[in-house]
Amino acid sequence: MLFWIKKVGWIVLAIAIISVVVNMFLGPHNIAAGGITGLAIILESELGFDRSVTVLIANVIILACAFIFLGKEVFFNTMIGAGLLPVFLYFTPHLKLINDTVLSMAAGSILFGIAVSILYANRASSGGTAVPPLIFKKYFGLNPSIGLFISDGIIIVLNLFVFSVDSFFYAIFTLLLVSLTMRYIESGMNKKKMVYIISDAYKPITHDILTKINRGVTQIPIIGAYEQKERQMVMVTLDSKNYRDLLTVVQEHDKHAFVIADNVSEVHGRGFTYESGSV
Repeated sequence: MLFWIKKVGWIVLAIAIISVVVNMFLGPHNIAAGGITGLAIILESELGFDRSVTVLIANVIILACAFIFLGKEVFFNTMIGAGLLPVFLYFTPHLKLINDTVLSMAAGSILFGIAVSILYANRASSGGTAVPPLIFKKYFGLNPSIGLFISDGIIIVLNLFVFSVDSFFYAIFTLLLVSLTMRYIESGMNKKKMVYIISDAYKPITHDILTKINRGVTQIPIIGAYEQKERQMVMVTLDSKNYRDLLTVVQEHDKHAFVIADNVSEVHGRGFTYESGSV
C-alpha cells in the first residue's frame, strides 16, 4: 500500500511540474516542443481551443488505444498521468513567469526533463505521443524512438507555420535540453568507478579497501602475456567521491601499481541498491 502511495505521489509531482512548464515557461513564449501539450499550445493559439481540453480529448483517445492495442498494464501505467495532466493544466495559471525567452526555454526544458524522468522511474506516462510509438513497435516493428521522433517532429515543424522560425528552433533546443537532462539524471547523477588494480601488494591493498573504504573487492587471476607470469588483479566498484581515497591506499603500498579506472552508470547489488545486512 505504501509503495502505491509513494508511486502516485511521484506521478502527481511530475504532472504538476509538466503543467507549470507548459503554462508558465513554454506556452507564454509560443514554444510547442512536441507532444500533445505542444499540439495543444498550437491549437489554442490558432483556434482558441483551451489547451487542457485538447489534452483531455487526446489522452482519452490515447488511453483507449493503449487498452486495445497494448494491454491492461500499459493502460493502467498511463491512466493516472494521462488523467491528471488536463486537470492540472486547467488549474495551473497561464502566466509568463520569465520574460526572457531563452532563459524560460532553458529552465522549462530542465524541469520538463526532471518530470519525465520521474514518470519513467515509476513506469508511468502523461499519455500523449508516448503511446503511439509503442503501438507501432508492437505491430509494425518500428523503433519507438523513431516513432516518437516522427510524431514530435511534425508538431515542431508546425511552429514554422503557426508561430515563427524562432519558435521552431526554440522547440528543437527544448527537446535537446530535455533529452540531455533525462540522460544526466539516468546516469550522470549515479556515476560509479570500476577500478582494476594490478600489483604484487594486492593483499594489503585489498585489506585497506575492505576496512578503510568499506568496499567489496574481487580478486581475479591473470597472466601477463610478456612474462607469462600469473598474478592477481584487484577489481573494486565504488562511488566517484571515494576514488581519490582508493588511489591513496594503492600509492601507500605500491607506487608502481597499474591502475585502470572507468565510469559506470549503473551498479546493482549489496552496498549500492540496498544496504549491507538488509534482506
